[in-house]
Amino acid sequence: MRVVEMSNIGPGPFCGMLLADMGAQVLRVARLSTTDLGFDIEPRFDLLNRGKQAVAIDLKSADGIETVKRLIASADILIEGFRPGVMERLGLGPDVCLGISPALVFGRLTGWGQSGAYAQMAGHDINYIALSGALAAIGDPGGAPVPPLNLVGDFAAGSLYLAMGLLAALHASRASGKGQVIDGAMLDGAVSLMTMHLGYRQAGIWSNTRGSNSVDGGSPFYTTYPTSDGKFMAVGAVEARFYRIMLDILGLADADLPRQNDQSRWGELRAAIAGVFATKTRAEWTALFDGTDACVSPILDMDEMKDHPVVRERALLVETDGVVGPAPAPRFAQTPGAVRHGTLDPAVSSREALKAWGIPEATIATLAEAGIIPAGPDTSG
Repeated sequence: MRVVEMSNIGPGPFCGMLLADMGAQVLRVARLSTTDLGFDIEPRFDLLNRGKQAVAIDLKSADGIETVKRLIASADILIEGFRPGVMERLGLGPDVCLGISPALVFGRLTGWGQSGAYAQMAGHDINYIALSGALAAIGDPGGAPVPPLNLVGDFAAGSLYLAMGLLAALHASRASGKGQVIDGAMLDGAVSLMTMHLGYRQAGIWSNTRGSNSVDGGSPFYTTYPTSDGKFMAVGAVEARFYRIMLDILGLADADLPRQNDQSRWGELRAAIAGVFATKTRAEWTALFDGTDACVSPILDMDEMKDHPVVRERALLVETDGVVGPAPAPRFAQTPGAVRHGTLDPAVSSREALKAWGIPEATIATLAEAGIIPAGPDTSG
């Protein structure tokens, strides 16, 4: 499977990375002036672009656009994350690209979608999840909403939804010979992610008050507790049987406590549980809960996570070019994914990438001489 990815930041590259991890041949088309990241970072640390080929092209030139069209002609999927209308102004809109390759799946990833009052407005993850209802639900009662990194809008609602849409559309394209456009909007995906909570809200079992519900940190059995050494444990003992195991390990008697689901006394129950967690270190509690069904785990930072026995046992991290990143997920029994190489610098790799995609060496040399692609090393010999 061949994918042309019009380079951008964040969710578009992550979507392309997922496909590359699964074996797709992904070509990242970067701007000639190259810094697509929005900040300075050594290419090998730019994990979102691992496993991809990379070319930089002057998209302001006619020959540059013609080169991209030639790449699209042999692609199964195109990914772009520009504001609506940018690809059209470049002369690479859906009508043009589907005219070149009628079976092409044209994936568009934006915050607000290709249509609507906000379509041309700038935004980021925090803005999209703000309108979805998700951000308002995250945080302590009486406190400000807390952004959950940029995981929900960019990567879950954006990258993952687009990847699912691309693969579904590719399946349809291979059956019918007809491609289509995927309008992947992070706002759409974020609202979709709220499916369960919207149902709970209408059923009257979810409050709009942050930190007051069963799985938003409001309940004493689905929250975090500090330990004696200033670290934290995560508790997810929702089901009664798991909750009883947790109480047993804590040395608390259920009969002496408020009932688990008596929300009016959750404050008392939380205080009792917190008092016990504060008596031991995180390491001590981890040893006690490890291997049980209490649903209690240590809260690790990114550095600590690397050394956790389960992370090592499952080989969840791989090293490429001296940089550690996540292993491909999910796992396939017959066709496992792999990180084939680290992130390539298009200033160096452009010639080789174009050659691999069938552009004649004489054409590549002409583009380099004209400054439409980086000069880079000449691999023609």
